Amino acid sequence: MDSFEFNKIAGAVLGTALLVFGLNELSKIIYHAPKPEKQGFAVEVAEAAATGDAAADTAAAAPTESLGTMLASADATKGQAVFKACAACHDGSKGGPNKVGPNLWGIVGRMHGSHEGFAYSDAMAALKDKPWDYEALNTFITSPKTAIPGTKMGYGGLKKDADRANLLAYLATLSDSPVPFPAP
Repeated sequence: MDSFEFNKIAGAVLGTALLVFGLNELSKIIYHAPKPEKQGFAVEVAEAAATGDAAADTAAAAPTESLGTMLASADATKGQAVFKACAACHDGSKGGPNKVGPNLWGIVGRMHGSHEGFAYSDAMAALKDKPWDYEALNTFITSPKTAIPGTKMGYGGLKKDADRANLLAYLATLSDSPVPFPAP
């Protein structure tokens, strides 16, 4: 191979590299995406017990104070921040669509497995005569698979009492006539 042939090959390789890097920089200018303040969502996953006893997991996650007391000091604004993780699968707007999970507008007081247009699991549909009160929601949010075995909800649960109370306070606001909190 003579030097002219080598120069053509090297020029083609370098020209291609320059084009790729140039297009990359141009795309950054055209499609500017600012970085979020906080990266991602913290999703807490329950550790599996050494014995595999689901009852022990539920007992360990039981709140240390009554639900009424926790809700009395709950902050719906902080609950809205917790709900952002839920919003990946649920919509909370009035008349909003079902997503992977059902719409949560008016969830407090609504019957289990009753939202129109959503295909519930058999386990959830079997509870259709029971309302979602604060106790039921608290238990379900703590560990969905333990609370209702056979549910479609794949979320691992929200273990912190304060986060659950804040989320319940926010869910209470998603209604035309919010259900009052239980007495402390």
